[in-house]
Amino acid sequence: MSRKKKTGGTGGGSRGPSELEQARNDLFGHIHRCGVLRASEEQQVEWMNDTVEYLAECYPSLGEAELGDLKAIGLRFCRPVIDNAAAETDSAEDGAEVQDADEAGEEEIAASAA
Repeated sequence: MSRKKKTGGTGGGSRGPSELEQARNDLFGHIHRCGVLRASEEQQVEWMNDTVEYLAECYPSLGEAELGDLKAIGLRFCRPVIDNAAAETDSAEDGAEVQDADEAGEEEIAASAA
């Protein structure tokens, strides 16, 4: 005899993601595949407008408020809390300053040895 497992909900079947959740997942997938994370802020906004318009066609049951939420979530996702591009630029500048200081130190040593 086999026993049926109880599912944790009031329905009998498993419920998949809602259309909003699926649209959000699709949006994140598009963001990763299209490389929009490396684009300028202006390009990201333009890309997001086009992509949300496309998602509206794919998910016609989503309302304007939900599409607005998707756009806001997507733009927030494109702007990380720590800007790695700025950090790389700062570290490159720091490296140049250290190199200049090293060269100056070598010149002082050479001058004192002569």
